[in-house]
Amino acid sequence: MIALLPHVLAVLAAGAFAGILAGLLGVGGGIVLVPAYGAILAAAGYGGGDMMQICLATSLSTIIVTSMRSVTAHHRRGAVDWQILRDWAPWIVLGAFAGVWLVSRLTTHELQVIFGVLVFAVASYMLLSRSEWRLSDQAPQGAARAVMAGAVGLVGVLLGIGGGSMGVPLLTLHGRPIHRAVATAAGFGAVIALPSVLAFLFVPADGAPPGTVGSVNLPIFAITITMSLLTTPYGATLAHNTDPRRLKRIFAVFLMVVALNMLRKALL
Repeated sequence: MIALLPHVLAVLAAGAFAGILAGLLGVGGGIVLVPAYGAILAAAGYGGGDMMQICLATSLSTIIVTSMRSVTAHHRRGAVDWQILRDWAPWIVLGAFAGVWLVSRLTTHELQVIFGVLVFAVASYMLLSRSEWRLSDQAPQGAARAVMAGAVGLVGVLLGIGGGSMGVPLLTLHGRPIHRAVATAAGFGAVIALPSVLAFLFVPADGAPPGTVGSVNLPIFAITITMSLLTTPYGATLAHNTDPRRLKRIFAVFLMVVALNMLRKALL
């Protein structure tokens, strides 16, 4: 137990940081939790071929709780566009299942490269995007909706994140007000996480640490959720006293560093 204490403290810190980010910037903590889990598991001696699979699945399990909590809060304010959520959900689920299938067949090295490239792309968009950018004033329909929603589910699983990082930009680019986009994309997170985590429970991972069911590590999940739920209100309070545009740029640069570090580990 004494030997495990530093790793438990590291998970506590990661969960606390993820909660603050969720409250501060309205983004899920998965984009930070995945590399944090990877570093913690490697330090604890669990650096096997399925390490990234465990990190992604466990991160997604935390999103089930945080997404439901978030969308409930937004619903009380009438901000969730339930029609968009219903229309996108089937395609998001299909994309999420495709993501689980892909993750189960890729190595940790390959998943690290994909994570690094996609996170760098997300960070670049956050850094360069402008609120006035538009592709259309109407929500996508037909094949365009299927492709976009499927991509939200697929990328969500590949990064171990909820729907905000892709869902919010896609909705705002199609004329949805930012507050409705954030609220609705919070619902995307649960749509991604629920089916993918259920699938990951039946996908075994080699060299998994104790307490892992399939690819989901239950102790890490419990510790993370406890801390993130405690710290999210502090992040929200801080957000009201800070310039959100400046915070967004700082976080984008931070994500670029995270992405480049993941690529360095994978390629060197």
